[in-house]
Amino acid sequence: MGELTIGAFARASRLSPKALRLYDELGLLAPARVDGTTGYRYYVEAQLPRARLVAWLRRVGMPLARIGEVCDLYETDPPAAGLVIGAYWARVETETAARRDLVTFLVDQLSGNPAGKGVEQMSEMRMRYAAGTDRGLVRPVNQDTAYAGSRLLAVADGFGADGARASGAAVDALVALEESVRGADVLNGLADAVDRVNRANREGSSGDSGDSGTTLTAMLWTGSRLALVHVGDTRAYLLRGGEVSRITHDHTLVQSMIDAGSLTAEEATSHPRRALLLRALDGSADHAHPDLRLHDVVPGDRYLLCSDGLFTVVGPDDIRRVLATAVDPADAVSELIALALAAGGPDNVACAVADAVTV
Repeated sequence: MGELTIGAFARASRLSPKALRLYDELGLLAPARVDGTTGYRYYVEAQLPRARLVAWLRRVGMPLARIGEVCDLYETDPPAAGLVIGAYWARVETETAARRDLVTFLVDQLSGNPAGKGVEQMSEMRMRYAAGTDRGLVRPVNQDTAYAGSRLLAVADGFGADGARASGAAVDALVALEESVRGADVLNGLADAVDRVNRANREGSSGDSGDSGTTLTAMLWTGSRLALVHVGDTRAYLLRGGEVSRITHDHTLVQSMIDAGSLTAEEATSHPRRALLLRALDGSADHAHPDLRLHDVVPGDRYLLCSDGLFTVVGPDDIRRVLATAVDPADAVSELIALALAAGGPDNVACAVADAVTV
């Protein structure tokens, strides 16, 4: 097969001529030749695999800029391109689940069924909770902050010269919501509080404190659900039915590399830039976008929020064992901090644990 007209190539690739012209303009799929007199575009058969890959990726909703990266990778390393596609779709599913939870929440609120049909009211449950921090055995000061209350669980990990103030201010801003924000306003309240904290960090940064900021992970209960706000690499875990799952996604360089398939989780633990944050409350408008989602609470749930001073030195098996066996949240917090210290305590450590129990 020789050169193909744009119409013939469109039929073979399952892309429209209009799309082909757009992809040419964007540099995503340039024709093999453009007639200098007529301006007609001509393609060759060897371009069909790339064109068909573009068509499939558009059908799954991948952004054009990301499609270009995947197609370039496909031409040199097809298995790696497959890993990138898989990581992209896993992220889409996570974001879709968060949006589904939000839609359900809004439907319940607007229909006058704030707890959700068939879901036990939060008023029939209560929270048992505890929180604690430790400076660790290496750091000169403790920049972690942890809080646990009847409706709020929060952990923040400060950094920079003014990190302790930043983490404390972030948690204090959320504590103010514990009694004042309920129902449909809970997500807006969390988002507004995070924005105020980030703006305060920007306005207050000067001199040595200019590179200061904090991560933040917090849960605020409303009805039979919790609203989760998360930015940075503090984490939230859930113990349910004997199994532990992580319900936050780290905003770090190494996590983005894991998502792209260029790094394994095992390799990430020793990566020299494993502490580099892509999002944090550091005063920058570009870096402060938090994840906001809703999560159903079930009686018997145990939640753990913690800083990286815990999970980078205490393995997942030990975390699961403590969460599954500790009698109450206070015991769980004490045991987890003790494990971090026994592992060398190279960083500040903060934990907050809460149990959902029936009244």
